[in-house]
Amino acid sequence: MARANRLDTPGSRGAGRVPAQSSDRFGRFTEWVARAMGTPAFLVILTLFCAVWVTWNTLMPEQLRFDDAALGFTALTLMLSLQASYAAPLILLAQNRQDDRDRVQIEQDRQRAERNLADTEYLAREIVALRLALEERSSQAVTRDVLRQELKALLAELGDDRTDERGRDRDDTR
Repeated sequence: MARANRLDTPGSRGAGRVPAQSSDRFGRFTEWVARAMGTPAFLVILTLFCAVWVTWNTLMPEQLRFDDAALGFTALTLMLSLQASYAAPLILLAQNRQDDRDRVQIEQDRQRAERNLADTEYLAREIVALRLALEERSSQAVTRDVLRQELKALLAELGDDRTDERGRDRDDTR
């Protein structure tokens, strides 16, 4: 049995396979085209190209012209239509990629906002608990009389514990 067909040994990775063309490369290309077509430099270059084209085919001698002005510069019109027919889908592909990135970013922002809200609610509950505890402490103002009564009660309780089994105070035996 050949090694590639055996189930008890791992197969070799990539052996005999051609690496797949990255679909991301085409996406980056579409974004580059969309960015390039949206620049003033592109518009200036396209305008200069058209101006040179029209000037050449209007002012040059008949035998050097390649696009007839009488026919409305058919070749120029076809070239610009071809450029537009490719530009529109490439720009749409770039927009779709940007929409996908935006969707992921929005989801991450939503999750971050949920975590922040949960943290804020937790902190608000903790602050309320601290505020309640402080209010409870401040409402229990201890006066001298209350303190004396508490101390006498504690001393009485301690006095009961300090008597020995015979009923006498341990302090009296000294």
